Amino acid sequence: MTAAAAPATASLLEVSDLRVQFRSRRRTVHAVNGVSFAIGEGETVGLVGETGCGKSATVRAIIGLLKSPGRVTAGAVRLEGTDLVGLQPRQLRQIRGARIGFVPQNPFGALNPVLRIERQFRNVIRAHGRGRRGEIRSTALDMLDAVGIADPERVLRGYAHELSGGMAQRVVIALAMILNPRLVVADEPTTGLDLTIQRQILDLIRDLAETEGRSMLLVTHDVGVVAQYCSRVLVMYAGQVVEAGPVRRVLTDPAHPYTEALLAAVPRRGERLVGAQGTVPTLLELPPGCFYYDRCQYRSDPRCATEAPSLREVGPEHWAAVHYDKGAGIRLPAASASAAPSDADSAPGDM
Repeated sequence: MTAAAAPATASLLEVSDLRVQFRSRRRTVHAVNGVSFAIGEGETVGLVGETGCGKSATVRAIIGLLKSPGRVTAGAVRLEGTDLVGLQPRQLRQIRGARIGFVPQNPFGALNPVLRIERQFRNVIRAHGRGRRGEIRSTALDMLDAVGIADPERVLRGYAHELSGGMAQRVVIALAMILNPRLVVADEPTTGLDLTIQRQILDLIRDLAETEGRSMLLVTHDVGVVAQYCSRVLVMYAGQVVEAGPVRRVLTDPAHPYTEALLAAVPRRGERLVGAQGTVPTLLELPPGCFYYDRCQYRSDPRCATEAPSLREVGPEHWAAVHYDKGAGIRLPAASASAAPSDADSAPGDM
């Protein structure tokens, strides 16, 4: 892990050089290409990027929910020092729920349609050897009340199809939090919900995380969500982290042209909407140079087409994978082994 990935507090989660591929007989998709970052105790980190950038593949690799033909080909994922890569499915199931709570995009895909909600709470709690039958029901009712469900008794007796989208997501959040995990991973948790319900759900997840001092990884394509709910942000493009830093610094003075394009595409009252030009490159064959080359307005250095830039410090606690400093109008020197940041180089507060 580079210094750019280090949080200000002691790390709860450390992801180092994570690589994910989806292989078939005819092709290989390089979905995640050397992602490194860390999340500190009690910290909320946003992972942002447009569809197809590898956000969900990164998350599912972290929590061990990659579906075939996807597989982790390299890297490490350490939760409180335990490397999750290579653990057996049974071991991962013991970690999910108890130590990592997962809130997915689609709550109806996460809930079992043929089991009553109470049975699903019971299954989660008993799978981790916790609680007696009477205690489980009481705990489930308390958790449903905590996520703002007005009639938890009725919800426990019912099925997933009887719930609205917002109610179903609240149930999924309750299931994710029921065993008090230290880390919550929310993968675009408001997809498909109307704007009012989106805000309620995001407020709820944040409040539940802050109340218990949990850490959170919030995955989204919405820069506004990152600005409101996160302290640090990782900008992802074509399976790589291309910029990282404190939210305020990254969003007010972006160092990578992709981050700049994301911000320009955010609607603002009285201003013309600027759509991001081009599309994410195919991940079937990785280009030799910068993955953003074809869309970049600042490309001028010959290295842009031939050499993939590494994350380098462009400001205090602010890192970007660029060859060109767009603000200063100068080319940055080539990275070298001696200049590359290391864990030992990171000062308190470095990303």
